[in-house]
Amino acid sequence: MIVLTPSFPAALATLVFAGLAWMAVTSTLAAELQLFLPAWVRARGLAVYTVIFTGSMTAGALIWGLVAEVVGLQATFLIAAFVVLAGVIAGVVWRVPETGHLDPQPVIYWPAARLAFDPEADAGPILVTVEFTVAPEREAAFLEAMDQLRRSRRRTGASRWELYRDGDRPDRFVEIFSVPSWEEHLRQHEGRLTAADRAIEEAALALSDPPARAEHLLPP
Repeated sequence: MIVLTPSFPAALATLVFAGLAWMAVTSTLAAELQLFLPAWVRARGLAVYTVIFTGSMTAGALIWGLVAEVVGLQATFLIAAFVVLAGVIAGVVWRVPETGHLDPQPVIYWPAARLAFDPEADAGPILVTVEFTVAPEREAAFLEAMDQLRRSRRRTGASRWELYRDGDRPDRFVEIFSVPSWEEHLRQHEGRLTAADRAIEEAALALSDPPARAEHLLPP
């Protein structure tokens, strides 16, 4: 609108409202991140968000500057307005995942690891195996639950995650995930997991009969 109107007051009013809208968007995004991110990863998440946000503005300024050199300033603003409108329409059609039901509060629900010795804090990588016994009629629900559990493990510190099925006993599944060090694994035990992670894990554990059994494997 600024490049189309010859009136300075109209352009000034447009800039004021655009600035207010921009401040509302940036403050809302920052506040939502503060509420959504678990405490242990909040600073890291905000840092990644800031880098991506400011980096995108820098890249966008370069791209639009190059476009303006080719088609002119007025045409560039009109194209940018069309792109923004297309983004709004895309946001209505393809919604971002709903996160209001996820509880980011930290919880401690893993029992203490049973070990015959005390490993060094930097010992690693640590391999954790969890054995499940799943009846055939529960297999589809189990695999779906394990897909959610895979994401939870990777979010909370696992550097690798795999699920295997016993070739001799089709009802036996073994989950394997690795953590870089014993200290990192203890952080999982002592508050890195959230209430949402607990609900995901309990959904998978409920499908095993007898109850799942976990083991810790450490480097010699």
